[in-house]
Amino acid sequence: MPLTDGPQTQAFFAQAQAYAVNCGVVLRMPPPEPTTCCGRGCNGCVWEGFFAAAAFWREDALEALRAARASQ
Repeated sequence: MPLTDGPQTQAFFAQAQAYAVNCGVVLRMPPPEPTTCCGRGCNGCVWEGFFAAAAFWREDALEALRAARASQ
C-alpha cells in the first residue's frame, strides 16, 4: 500500500496497529500529520517529510511483526 495521502496513511496506521494488538505486539506511535503546510508545493514540503517518516514507521512496524511471528 503506497503512502501518498493523509487519509490513506492514517488508515494504514490504524490497520497496522489493530493487527499488532491482535498479535500481542506493541508498536511505537506513528508520526503525526503536519499542521504547518502552506499549500504552495514547496520543495521539501512538510508532507514530504511526513511520508518519509511514515514509510520508515511502516518498515519498523513490519519488522516488529515479523520478529514476533518468528518467535512464536
